[in-house]
Amino acid sequence: MAPSGLESRSGLRRGFVVIGYRTCHLLGSALSRAGSDTNICLLIRLSTSKTRFILNPCSGRIHRHRRLVSAIRTFIARHGLDADLVFTGRRGQATDLARAAVADGCEQVVAVGGDGTMNEVAQALVGASAALALVPCGSGNGLAWHLGVPAQPRRALALLVDPSARVVNIDTGTANGHPFFNAMGAGFDAEISRQFNRLARRGMVAYLRTGLAAFAHYHGEPVAFCDADGRRETMNAFLVVVTNSDQYGNHARMAPGARVDDGLLDLVVVPTPSVARAVALLARLFLGNFDRSAQVRHLRSTRFVIERSAPGLIHTDGETHETGATVDVVVRPRSLRLVVPAACIVAAASPPPFSTSLSG
Repeated sequence: MAPSGLESRSGLRRGFVVIGYRTCHLLGSALSRAGSDTNICLLIRLSTSKTRFILNPCSGRIHRHRRLVSAIRTFIARHGLDADLVFTGRRGQATDLARAAVADGCEQVVAVGGDGTMNEVAQALVGASAALALVPCGSGNGLAWHLGVPAQPRRALALLVDPSARVVNIDTGTANGHPFFNAMGAGFDAEISRQFNRLARRGMVAYLRTGLAAFAHYHGEPVAFCDADGRRETMNAFLVVVTNSDQYGNHARMAPGARVDDGLLDLVVVPTPSVARAVALLARLFLGNFDRSAQVRHLRSTRFVIERSAPGLIHTDGETHETGATVDVVVRPRSLRLVVPAACIVAAASPPPFSTSLSG
């Protein structure tokens, strides 16, 4: 029996594809040599679950994969999938399309795009029996990196018919009712997201350039935050982030050790840094020891309440929203089903202990 929180992809498969005579003959010979206990037959067992691909043509790296649409259609035909492909044309439409997919009986909904597309599709699948699959084509792809989903679109597509792939249940979160699946943020982080989303062309270089320009003009604000146990702290905060995974995208680890299956969210708060300290913190993001800096507060809890001096901007998976001065951030444990590689860490081991104390 599969461990709690995950299941074998074979639980989603209902049939075999038709293959040619020569392939049957060669495979039959291989089966005879391997013996009756072989699992070689899994190599030809492909998903016949009803699937819908939802593609955002404006995602960060879609322009680099002009043949991706053709590749998806070829992939569907080659593997005989009961699947179709639809496109988004406006903000929020991916959620509507994903809800329609669930209503149509789809068992698998594939988000083809960046973090924003993932967020919109996942919103419709929270608490549903349909599983989310990712073909990451955005600028950050933080959740995909955390889960080990291949960054190359063709390899991510191959995961959909990989017999060793699994379906796992992951945590999700809300910030004043706005769902997020990888991270939400306020302060400097939200301001970068606002500016970044206005760019015609995106990517890691564009994100860093936007951040450097914003750094010169942005100043922190007084923030109070408390966890589910009511422990409270105040700080003049430059950056306030709540993450579900450890990845912020492109191997930048904002909350090292964070997991999407531990029933907890990670709060990271950074006071206004000097230029030298900002450079050191940026390096730590990619070295995996960001939270070891004395400048960083890293906490874990099922809920955080963030109190600012005035209403303002937040982002959820990179999409910005104006919201109240108080931001209530809550975890929804194991609320989303997601297709992951066999080697994914989710539900593979118990998460390590972590103190949520605000003292010290």
